[in-house]
Amino acid sequence: MNNGVKKEFLLFRIKVKRIIMYKKADRFGFTHPSTVKCSHELDDLLNRFQGICA
Repeated sequence: MNNGVKKEFLLFRIKVKRIIMYKKADRFGFTHPSTVKCSHELDDLLNRFQGICA
């Protein structure tokens, strides 16, 4: 998989994870363990994306 495809795939996953996180935060609150876990997963995806772009 080339970097262009990896970037697009990661961007898609980031968008989806962000939507899921906001929905969890709306339902459970920002400090709920489920929301925090989702936030950490989003951070991981963002770090991977940044690593590809660097």
